[in-house]
Amino acid sequence: MPTVEAPAISKAGITTSATGERHIPSSVRSDGSLRKEIRVRPGYRPPEDVEVYKNRTAEGFRNRGKAGIPGADGLKGEDDATKASAAANKNAKRREARKKAAAAASDGKEDDKVAESKDDTKATEPEKVVDPEAEKEKEAKKLTKKLRQARELKDKKEKGDKLLPEQFEKVIKINELIRQLETLGFDAQGEKKVET
Repeated sequence: MPTVEAPAISKAGITTSATGERHIPSSVRSDGSLRKEIRVRPGYRPPEDVEVYKNRTAEGFRNRGKAGIPGADGLKGEDDATKASAAANKNAKRREARKKAAAAASDGKEDDKVAESKDDTKATEPEKVVDPEAEKEKEAKKLTKKLRQARELKDKKEKGDKLLPEQFEKVIKINELIRQLETLGFDAQGEKKVET
């Protein structure tokens, strides 16, 4: 008794009948209407059914980072994974002790800690007395240095050298630097003005 095979269905949904004819079977649309059967001409292979050539070398190159290091699994034995070193055990115990100490210290003492920390910062940090005269001299030194560099760049420009845009901006600010020095009470050379 001959056995009747079920029609083979391809990836594209094409079925092959026992007589060798290929067709896409009829189906029902979502609105309930019926799609009729479509005949497929002999020899036609839809793109879904075409097998793609796989280059093993290219596949290996694409998957090179996913596999890990070859031979690395054989280096570590199962004993090493379960048994930690003495130093690792000691460090783990220390971490646990620190966690317990922190938990014990934080039980209801957080408000006290905040109050103590405020008092400690006042006690440990002496109030800094800022000498306005020293601050002025410090600022004047900075401005004098900038002014000297700007004048050097201006001399370069006058000699015919080309300046970068940042250097040109420094040259433009010469008058502004002199004005800032004068407001601090210093002359254009950075010397303190004598008050008369």
